This record gives sequence, structure tokens and C-alpha cells, in this order.
Amino acid sequence: MSLAVVGVSHRTAPVELRERFAVARGEADRAVRALTTGGRVAEAVLLSTCNRTELYMSTPDVRTGTAAAREWLADRVDALPADLDEVVYERRDRGAVGHLFRVAGGLDSMVLGEAQIQGQVREAYESSRDVPDAVGPALNRLFQTALGVGGRIRSETAVGLGAASVPSAAVDLSKKIFGSLKGRRALILGAGEMSEVTLECLRSEGVRAAVVANRTYERAVELAARWDSEAIRLDAIDEALPTVDIVISSTSAPHLVLTAERFHRALRDGPDRPLCIIDIAIPRDVDPAIGEETNVFLYNVDDLRQIVDDSLGRRQAEMPRAESLVSEGVEEFWSWYSTLEVVPTIRDLRLRAERVRREEVERVLRRLRHLGPDDREAIDVLTRALMNKVLHSPTVRMREAVGNGRGTAVLDTVRYLFELDHEEVNDED
Repeated sequence: MSLAVVGVSHRTAPVELRERFAVARGEADRAVRALTTGGRVAEAVLLSTCNRTELYMSTPDVRTGTAAAREWLADRVDALPADLDEVVYERRDRGAVGHLFRVAGGLDSMVLGEAQIQGQVREAYESSRDVPDAVGPALNRLFQTALGVGGRIRSETAVGLGAASVPSAAVDLSKKIFGSLKGRRALILGAGEMSEVTLECLRSEGVRAAVVANRTYERAVELAARWDSEAIRLDAIDEALPTVDIVISSTSAPHLVLTAERFHRALRDGPDRPLCIIDIAIPRDVDPAIGEETNVFLYNVDDLRQIVDDSLGRRQAEMPRAESLVSEGVEEFWSWYSTLEVVPTIRDLRLRAERVRREEVERVLRRLRHLGPDDREAIDVLTRALMNKVLHSPTVRMREAVGNGRGTAVLDTVRYLFELDHEEVNDED
């Protein structure tokens, strides 16, 4: 068996293409079931977020397994697999293991060290486990180890501390005003990549409800649907403003979206509670005069950049330590995974030895019919103990050989010497 991951991410594909690959939560089980039907893929987990769609698999033949994954991805966008060579990447065995560990630790994220991805990895793993026979020993151990490595990266390094992007800085700033964002309502102006990251950060902090407003209403609907939010047209924000605590704006409009006139029309007497408005658009979306209103806390992108720069520097300084935890996790997992290779040979060797032992004991006992039940039992116990002692050392040596990279040659030799590929080996009767 081989391990592999095939996918697309923010590193290889723009958001317009990534969103076409994205799989809704309710569709994931059907995708995993389709992949594991037919034998080309033995185990599968599908991870789909706004920044990546990846298929992790255990497969009997890595070429046919990864080909099946590429075909599935191509079908998502009505393309041929060859047409996606520039955006679809592939990692195998140790490379696939290290990739997942970096993903779970937030090291491969658009926002370095983001906390949300670990929960998304866990959700993908648990969702695939609900599909019968989709997750077996290999991926079960792989994802459990990945979550453990991700947890260590966050607890033992500073990669996840502070804000590493403008959206995450905006959310952190909102938390300073309100203390906690649990139960708050937010209005997101714009539905681009920046808004998507912002919405993800807000949801992770417990924002109760969010409204997405965009000039292209269909795009607002798509983004809102992914995060169980409400979509409205941009010209309908007057009605939404009085109902929210936070406004984060990142449209690409060439003019002000929230003017002082519109603000006063929506909130004639001004807000009766704190209203945090964070304008991360360039050019600005929000009239600076709104910041003079009572109960309004208005910040623009320049107010956030220093937070981002300071935090990102600290996070990047922690990367060597984070990468060492990834390497340590890969070695630990691979040490376990490589022993799976030896299990069939050990099983077949013991089956062959047991068959020979049983046949010889039965042959001898036919000549010793005068022996009583206790003596017959003693002979059976003795021969079984001798067999186990003889097989103990070869079993240990085979495991050691697999662990130090000589497994294939040693296992092939054992199978040849003991004729373990003979069809009778698998007959346990």
C-alpha cells in the first residue's frame, strides 16, 4: 500500500478556480464513497476548505490511485485531467505525510499559523470515517497523528500567536473592543478572497450571525452559503447596519461604499451601542468622517498593518521549530506505518509453520493411540511453544529490516525461502 495526496490550494489556483473544486459538507461522503469504490483507492479522506481541496488516500497502486483522484478533480470542473497539470499537485508516501502535518499545523495556510484549519482537518477525518470502509488503519493513524502534530505546533511554538493577516488582525481588534465575539452579529462588505478569510476568522471566534453584502449578488450568495450566513445586495446595507455590532469592508469599489450620508440614513440617531467598523479596502470603502460619530470605532488598513507586520515576524521566526515538530511526527508515523508492510509476511509465515506443526502432530498421534488426553495436550503445547520460539527471532529481524529500509529485499527472501506465495498459505482450515 502507498499513501498519497492529490489536490489544489491557494498556492496553485486562484479563488475563481478553487471555488469550483470546493465540496459542500453534505457532498463529502458521496465523494469519498465514489473514490473507494472500484478498488483503485483503499482508503480516502477529503479535505475541502476555501483555500484547498485535497484527497488523501491509501492505495494498492499509487499510479492508479492518484489517477483516480485526478479524474475526480477534473470532473468537478468539467475538464480533462491533463488540463489541470499546472494547478493539481501530488505528494506521495513521506511527502504526503509531511504535507498533511504542515496543513494541520497551519504552516501551509494563506494565514500562517491559522487555528481554523485544525478543526477543518478533524471534521474532514471524522466525516470520512462515517463512510463505511473509507478509513482504515493507515489513514486513521495518519490523521490522528496529524492532529497531534498540529496541536504541538500550536502549544509549543508561537506560530499561532497574534495576527498574521489583515483579516485576522481586524478580528483581533474587534475582540479588544468587545472582549468576546460570541453572540455578535457582523456585516461583511465584499465577497472576495479577503472577505472569505475574514468570515472564516469571525466564525471561529463565535460570531452568531453574519451578513454578506456584495455588488454581485450571486457571489454573495455563494460565500454566505459556505458559512451558513445571510446574503444581501450591496444597496440593501441600510437595513442591515442597525442590526450588527461589527462591519468589515473589503470591496474593490473605486469609490466610497459606506458614505456619511448613507450611515446617517441607516442610523439616524447614531448607534446606541459600540459599532466597530474596520475598512481594509484600498481605496477605502468607508467615509473617514464616520469615525467621529459617538459609539463608532473606525479603523483602516494602515491601522492594522503594524499589527500584522509585528505578528508575522514572530510567527516566521518560529518556523524552524515548527518544521522540526513536523519532521519528528513524520518519522514517528513512518516508523509505525512501515511495520504494516511486514504484517502479511509474518502472518503467512506463521500460517505455514502452524500448518506443518499441525500435520506432524496429527501424524505422530495416529501412531500413539495409547496416549491419554493429557499427554496429547502436552504434545500439542510443546510443539506450539517450539514453533513460537523458532519464529520469534525471524519476526523481530523482519520488523527491524523494514524499519531500516531493507524490508523489501528481506521480505522477498523470506517469502521465496518458505514458499509463502503458494496458494495454500491463505487457507487457515
